Amino acid sequence: MNNLNPKIKKREPYLMIKENKFYKILALLLGFGALQLQAQESKRIDREWDFLKSDLGGIWEAVRPVGAGNPESVPLWQTVSLPHCYNALDAVDPAVNYYQGPGWYRKTLTIENPYPNGRTLFHFEGAGQKSTVYIHTQKVGEHVGGYDEWTVDITEAVEQFKKNEAYKTQFKGKIPVSIRVDNSRDLEMIPSDLSDFNLYGGIYRHLNLKYVPQTALEKVFVSPTVDADGKQGILQIRGRLLTPSNSSNFDVETQLYDPSGKLLLSQTPVVRSVEGSLDFGKLTVKKPELWSPDHPALYRLVTIVKSNGQTFKEESLFGFRHVEFKDNGPFLLNGKRLLLRGTHRHEDHAAVGAAMTDAQILQEMTMMKEMGVNFIRLGHYQQSRRVLEACDSLGILVWEEIPWCRGGLGGEIYQQQGKRMLTNMIEQHYNHPSIIIWGLGNENDWPGDFPEFDKEKIRTFMRELHLLSHQLDPSRKTAIRRCDFCKDIVDVYSPSIWAGWYRGVYTDYKTASAEEMKKVKHFLHVEWGGDSHARRHAEDPDRALAKIEGDGATDERAGDASLVGGAARVSKDGDWSESYICNLIDWHLKEQETMPWLTGTAYWPFKDFSTPVRPDNPVPYVNQKGVVERDFTKKESYYVFQSYWTSKPMLHIYGHSWPVRWGGADEAKMIKVYSNAKAVELFVNGESQGLKKRNSQDFPAAGLRWMVKLREGKNQIKAVTKNGKELMTDQIEQVYQTQRWGKPAKLQVEEIAREDDIITVQAKVLDKDGILCLDAKNWIYFDATGDGELIIDQGTSIGARKVQAYNGRALIRLRLSTGKAVVSGRMDELKSTLLTIEK
Repeated sequence: MNNLNPKIKKREPYLMIKENKFYKILALLLGFGALQLQAQESKRIDREWDFLKSDLGGIWEAVRPVGAGNPESVPLWQTVSLPHCYNALDAVDPAVNYYQGPGWYRKTLTIENPYPNGRTLFHFEGAGQKSTVYIHTQKVGEHVGGYDEWTVDITEAVEQFKKNEAYKTQFKGKIPVSIRVDNSRDLEMIPSDLSDFNLYGGIYRHLNLKYVPQTALEKVFVSPTVDADGKQGILQIRGRLLTPSNSSNFDVETQLYDPSGKLLLSQTPVVRSVEGSLDFGKLTVKKPELWSPDHPALYRLVTIVKSNGQTFKEESLFGFRHVEFKDNGPFLLNGKRLLLRGTHRHEDHAAVGAAMTDAQILQEMTMMKEMGVNFIRLGHYQQSRRVLEACDSLGILVWEEIPWCRGGLGGEIYQQQGKRMLTNMIEQHYNHPSIIIWGLGNENDWPGDFPEFDKEKIRTFMRELHLLSHQLDPSRKTAIRRCDFCKDIVDVYSPSIWAGWYRGVYTDYKTASAEEMKKVKHFLHVEWGGDSHARRHAEDPDRALAKIEGDGATDERAGDASLVGGAARVSKDGDWSESYICNLIDWHLKEQETMPWLTGTAYWPFKDFSTPVRPDNPVPYVNQKGVVERDFTKKESYYVFQSYWTSKPMLHIYGHSWPVRWGGADEAKMIKVYSNAKAVELFVNGESQGLKKRNSQDFPAAGLRWMVKLREGKNQIKAVTKNGKELMTDQIEQVYQTQRWGKPAKLQVEEIAREDDIITVQAKVLDKDGILCLDAKNWIYFDATGDGELIIDQGTSIGARKVQAYNGRALIRLRLSTGKAVVSGRMDELKSTLLTIEK
């Protein structure tokens, strides 16, 4: 269910991106929830919850009377707001395994349903991973699954508790609600703990209290179809009652509004019962506005149910579009080829874990759109409705999948959960025009959770999911990634191609893709790229490729993600520099422009994210393949994508986070500029280095590169291009170091910046003569004491207490509002270096 003011919606979303009016989009998309909740007599109950990161002996401990200072006052609870994730910090704490266990939330509510004989509901948008709900001591509902939405009917339990003496005396006319959530390890639960992402705990999406009339709809399913020429759109409408027993004595009205907010059609259909749902008839629209990434036109359907003098209203946003995958060929949208330019996301962010705010979700999706993304695979689970609403409004096509990810295949309980999660995902996100693919699994060829690994049983279950998906939604394709022995079952398949990272060299990418495309009817390459440690750069980034003895293989194999053992590979033997990843991405993007049969690809992922299976990465417990860091800080690779995928003029000199370069006194160094301009002129220390014309096939940097002799010390570098009559410029300052350095011998800790209460501290790796070791990758450990506190456990290059150096340095931030603090930095087995900081 989506809601949006259509009068605002007609043109602004794609113009807003062009103008970067972020907060206007935020107000627009947050309006989805406001309109939706108002229509359902609903409100968020996110504020002032008590939380306990532990289990209780039983529900009575959450609600028993407590006297101040008495034993019943422990354990101590803390006050939190929802969304809340209790692994927000420990997921990336290098010293511990993240907490996997139960947590409790409790709150008292005033509950008064305004509808006679109506129903009172808790609507969870997502909580991980198992949940149990209580009214006082009565269990009223439970749910298994951390990603799909679910509802608990508390009507009778509330009315029953109001007769309890404690309702008046202990709880002063309010209803005590307690919720136990649990992300403990469980082999018979999806997803597997072998997955390359955290199985977070907490109520990490919104929780709503809903009042509905006696006769109310649980779902409205909107099925729009249109021919490839867009001449006629047909809208089939189905519904399902919340309480099936109320299946008579009600009237239905449907109203259709166009993207400008104009009422197009209204009808009062004769309702028929068809295969477990109610048929609300169909509507015909001549020459509908077609939804596309460039023009995400959204229609609005209002479904009104009237019964016993009460009215229920449901608002649904949808779009008309025509989708086609050509056999062994490209993807077509509305009859024209569209190269899917994609990425991925996890519901994960610095300092909040899975509990991203609506504003953070929208900011992330907006950054993707501004990078040129028109497609996203949501890995590897059903994500927040806010994500899908943003994709609808911004114009981003979607592959969404269930979390059957790694580990093998469990038993009956496991398989029932898989089918239930697929059903919920499809039904809950059915109306979103952005969705074109339902994903059934990821890396299901990866064993480990069970003694048995039976390929035929996995194939059988995959086939059951495929058939279920098409039964629930015949209009969309199914897909999986990396399970070759099931690739014939689904409609769309993505093999594992990691050219230049886990296997082979990146110049193998096009050949490998062409070979894989021939093996299936519909090929779509999702997951490619590699890790980059933000702020680490290299003068010779492709050096590791010389170690690769290539046989043309580019598929990831067992053990390739390990940092030890096995054959030479860039993921193990490379420098993890931003420089290398920019070259890898650059090559892939220029090749994609010469592959007319290609449906598209999706880079893995957009943003760095936490993971329990990578404790030894340069930022521990973080998958660092993103083009932005976990706090939205852009890496250099973001601009490589922009230079290929966007039309809005952009200009970016490589190296904004590279303060010191190195080499010989007369050695020419490459300076690269990423831009979508036709030509760029480079100036170094005020002198022109010439004008270069952009040619996407001239690798690297599409020909916008210069070999320049830098002078010792500071260098001013400036790029200039014309945008019509206006000049666009970008400039950086880099120090050039010609002194050679020896082995790392000591650490220097210094303050380098202050902004309000935040002080930035830098640790530099020096040799015995005090020369900066610009290739040093030593582990650096930070700590602090006194009146300030380090901003740590963020999972970023400047927010980790343990971090590998980037070009002989590492940064950390200190929050100090008053007094003084001592910050320490330690390298390997050396003694700590101390820095005293005063406010």
